[in-house]
Amino acid sequence: MSDPEPDHAAPSGVDPRLLEVLICPLTRQPLSYDRAANELVSKKARLAYPIRGGIPIMLPEEARDLDDLPPADGEGTP
Repeated sequence: MSDPEPDHAAPSGVDPRLLEVLICPLTRQPLSYDRAANELVSKKARLAYPIRGGIPIMLPEEARDLDDLPPADGEGTP
């Protein structure tokens, strides 16, 4: 019989205790959690690290650059 999801897991499936101890691998600064995008954000590095299957992917090459915002409403550049 499988156990239900632990009570201490965040809605994203990431354990809140894990979120408290993770830091940006580049800046060594704390990260903030963006629940809507399911990412861990390093404001100083301007990177957003994805969370896949409840596992934070803490590789800079996998992170989204916050300065490269997608066009609004799927529109192209003028």
